Amino acid sequence: MTLNNGTATSQGPTAGAARKPGYAGTLAATSCAVFVAQVANALPASLNGLFQEDLNTHGSQLTWITSAFMIAVVCFEFTFGVLGDRLGRKKLITAGAALIVIGSAVAAVAPSVHVLWVGAAINGLGAGALFPGSLTMLASVTRNSRERAHAVALWSGFLSAGAALSPLLGGAFAKVGSWRGSFWVLVALALLSMVLTLSLTSESKSAKGREFDVPGQITFAIGLILVLYAAVEGPEAGWTTLPVILAGMLGLCFLAGFVLVEVGAESPIFDLTLFRNRAFTVSSVVAVIGMLAFLGACFATSMWLGPIQHQDPLRVAVPFLLLQGPAFVLIPVVSRLLHRISPAWLLTSGFVLMAVGCLLCTRLDVTDLDLSAFVVPDLLIGIGFALCVSSVTAVALDSVPPQLAGMASATTNMLRDLGFALGPVVVGAVALSKAATAFSSGLGGAGLPAEHLGAARGIAAEGGPIAVNSLPPGTPGSAAHDLALDALGSGFSNAFLICGAAAAVAAVLTSVGMIGLRPHRSPAQPPAAESSATERGGAPEIAAR
Repeated sequence: MTLNNGTATSQGPTAGAARKPGYAGTLAATSCAVFVAQVANALPASLNGLFQEDLNTHGSQLTWITSAFMIAVVCFEFTFGVLGDRLGRKKLITAGAALIVIGSAVAAVAPSVHVLWVGAAINGLGAGALFPGSLTMLASVTRNSRERAHAVALWSGFLSAGAALSPLLGGAFAKVGSWRGSFWVLVALALLSMVLTLSLTSESKSAKGREFDVPGQITFAIGLILVLYAAVEGPEAGWTTLPVILAGMLGLCFLAGFVLVEVGAESPIFDLTLFRNRAFTVSSVVAVIGMLAFLGACFATSMWLGPIQHQDPLRVAVPFLLLQGPAFVLIPVVSRLLHRISPAWLLTSGFVLMAVGCLLCTRLDVTDLDLSAFVVPDLLIGIGFALCVSSVTAVALDSVPPQLAGMASATTNMLRDLGFALGPVVVGAVALSKAATAFSSGLGGAGLPAEHLGAARGIAAEGGPIAVNSLPPGTPGSAAHDLALDALGSGFSNAFLICGAAAAVAAVLTSVGMIGLRPHRSPAQPPAAESSATERGGAPEIAAR
């Protein structure tokens, strides 16, 4: 068997052997750990509207809350996996939970959005440790591929449950008190995870763990952060401003340096030779594009219902049950389908459903507060995501020889996480740029009183149309509220269109790119997805071989 960091482990005893000591305790501890990590990931989605009201944030600042978390996961998830192999996964999980305790406490007391970013980034580091650490520890106490598949299915169930329940957690606390209370609950959950890990698990290491790729880690992290900074800040600061241009150019230079470093690295983060394989290249590209479409749609939904329509947080949570819930409910169905249908066809079908759902979202009316319009589009997106998230790794693993399965899984997981990190950035850039243009062009002919016209223009220059949309009635500039609302509706409708187009492109690439290709496995081998299970965007998966 190979794990997502490329480390080989033994297949374990035969099916008739006694269950390994500590199996039940390890299963409980790792399931709790991944649940905590996913709650930390998904919790802010239902709170964007409250962040905007309480912390006086504007569009790009809200984007950074999600991006700070995902950047930390993408940049350091692989390195944390190696760290767990070398120093011990029990230590890694405990440290990851401790980071979430710190990050959530910082977020709970944040006096400004800038401090909230710090809390989100620390939570991302913690989650980046918990995802690979919990899964590899769980794999180490299973006896065979069947038991491993069942254990990973339960692990994945807790992960999906975290994604589905976290918006309800945020909405419930916002309803009865403050959004800050939900982060204190996350602190308590992370402390529970630490206690379970310390008391119920034994240390787990890999004798043949991979080496650290320090130059690759540094160049990748700096390059990604700079490029994403340019993409997030460009719509409001201006694409031609010096900080945005410098960040974009320097980021691209660092990413080019990363490629050069990886070519000569003994233990690379990315094994670039894998991309000589057409099927693997196609699966990697669609992993980025397709997951960009999914998390972009989630972010657009959060912004639409929260900072734009200012809906109740509990109502905001309802569409997220449709977006995230199917990944949990359909775990056994997808697992069976992966045994009976080609993963490439499942992947194509999932992307098609996501594309249709996103395109239906472009018909939403920003003035309509009825949630029923979200039911069909979000359910299609959620079902499509449930079909895609396991299939994309199965396609990648089926495309390479068994001895490369570990590195292929690690690379695919990282690229999928990159897609999740890019989703909010691309959606935010498209929507806020379009909204700013529409608002500016319509402001002059809106017939507003002079005092409101000047105030609206000044407020929009500082915080964009989303700031004007949030002005209390009667305050200077509030007369432009309807114009700002329409501009934001137009902007985020365009964002849904981009997400739909991305999912459609992923579907076409998958169906066309896999023509004439056969999987790299012998008849005696199980499908690549035998022990993979539906999981969050970006959580590592096991590849049983």
